[in-house]
Amino acid sequence: MVTRGSYRLGTKRQRGTVGTTPAQGDLGTVTCDISPQYRGPGARHKSPRAATAAQQRHFVRGSRRADSLRTMYKNPIIPGFHPDPSICRVGGDYYLVTSTFEYFPGVPIFHSRDLVHWKKIGHCLTRASQLELAKAKSSQGIFAPTLRHKDGRFYLITTNVSSGGNFYVTTSDPSTEWSDPHWIQESGFGMDPSLFFDDDGKVYYTRHGGGERGAIFQAELDLASATLRGEARPIWAGTGGIWPEGPHLYKIAGTYYLLSAEGGTSYGHAQVVARSSSAWGPFEACPHNPILTHRDRLGHPIQATGHADLVQAENGSWWLVFLGIRPLDSHHHLGRETFLAPVSWEAGWPVVHGAHGVELEMDGAHLPPAHAWPAPAPRDEFETSALGLDYLFVRNPEPDSHSLTARPGWLRLRGNATTLDSVGSPAFVGRRQQHFDCRAAALLEFEPSTSQAEAGLTLRANEENHYDLFVHGVGAERRLTLRARRLGLNEIVAETPLASGAVELWIRATAEHYEFGYAANGHSQRLGTLPTRALSTESAGGFTGVCIGLFACSKASPAEPADFDWFEYAPGEAPSSTAPVSPS
Repeated sequence: MVTRGSYRLGTKRQRGTVGTTPAQGDLGTVTCDISPQYRGPGARHKSPRAATAAQQRHFVRGSRRADSLRTMYKNPIIPGFHPDPSICRVGGDYYLVTSTFEYFPGVPIFHSRDLVHWKKIGHCLTRASQLELAKAKSSQGIFAPTLRHKDGRFYLITTNVSSGGNFYVTTSDPSTEWSDPHWIQESGFGMDPSLFFDDDGKVYYTRHGGGERGAIFQAELDLASATLRGEARPIWAGTGGIWPEGPHLYKIAGTYYLLSAEGGTSYGHAQVVARSSSAWGPFEACPHNPILTHRDRLGHPIQATGHADLVQAENGSWWLVFLGIRPLDSHHHLGRETFLAPVSWEAGWPVVHGAHGVELEMDGAHLPPAHAWPAPAPRDEFETSALGLDYLFVRNPEPDSHSLTARPGWLRLRGNATTLDSVGSPAFVGRRQQHFDCRAAALLEFEPSTSQAEAGLTLRANEENHYDLFVHGVGAERRLTLRARRLGLNEIVAETPLASGAVELWIRATAEHYEFGYAANGHSQRLGTLPTRALSTESAGGFTGVCIGLFACSKASPAEPADFDWFEYAPGEAPSSTAPVSPS
């Protein structure tokens, strides 16, 4: 999970070597060199000056030159705001989930056949009865899920820190609806819950407890009644790092392994492991802990690695999924992303990528056979009966805030008095920004009859920090405005008069800047440029990443509809529009 205090918070009608891996139940036969850089538990680690964009490319080229003959894969495997990954295997299929915080629907679930290429197949929490977010402030809501499979059934357990605590939902088909929540009743608060199904039929419920200087707690769980068999009690305090969290229990070759994150989810993040002959301990810490951290790799393009989950592939190889960030000049705005690394074994201990850290390109020689999915079309014409799986809302959406049927072939947003500055449910339909270099655009028809209404594109970090490109004003006063909200203060960056009729709004992103503009009557014009840094976690706070969205709001009643003919998100800098771009 995450840790408090680790961070401050034209229309479509015009248009590394894995080595040998142990077989199941055969640990301790693999040898490799281990030379971790570790200062010891509780050591202080400075926030590094992270890589520039040029350095990111250098690290990739270097790893490619080192071993160009091997099959390589790229990290992150799921880019953008996809933190706290948890994974399970069913035969030759792999399933993975990540945290969603205040966004709805909750907990996306991905499917893969090769551990590298992932396709989103649904969400685990799609109904208000499963996910109440009305009271969730930004970066609250859903923390750190764990996904497991047993006897033909999937189990997703997680924490809603804003409403209800820990619960689990189940299904036999992860791409369809999941059950209503089974709430875990406890006398104390705990987060980052995990489930382990032992081979004697017992089910263990493992979680963090006790806060910054807490421990890993555990209890036996009766799945039939969703009740604990006794209070959860501490089983391991970790190696001395703050926030021992994100625990997962495994049984491998008769030995119980307890995986846990420490150090907070920022630049001091680390992954540690312990083992025991009993699920209750006592647990022996790995002598080479942490098994994964980049807190001593100053300047490396990947930072804050940790919060991991372990999986054995169908071919017998072992792998670790975990979160990391890609900061530029010590700021990251894409959020915490999902990475993959190979695992080998030495004397019964897991060794991540030969204890050499992880890279943007990695050796994939021991991966399952490659299985890529078709790439999604960059442009959504809104011609389906439901929004695509990449879309999300801020908290539980108001039922009448959006519609695909009010004007077929268009997405209609009907704004209310809830603005992007409010802790509420604005008329917002967005998606994660997943690439440093990308382009987002939409065609908008919006003719407000009141000065209190606006609609357009937004880049959202949270209520206190977002950039908005929007249409507002009545008749001859109709205008296009670029507004920056930073640390709760609004600034009008640029404005221009806007004639009536449809307008294409566009945003072009690089690693350092967002460029905003519009196109109307065959002419494209830049309006302004703003830095990505202000929407980074280091500046804006929180645990999420930038989301690009369509929005509308109106303090007048009834609200004016804002109709979007299409929305496009495409990696790369090249615009899809053929309209010429004039200098600003």
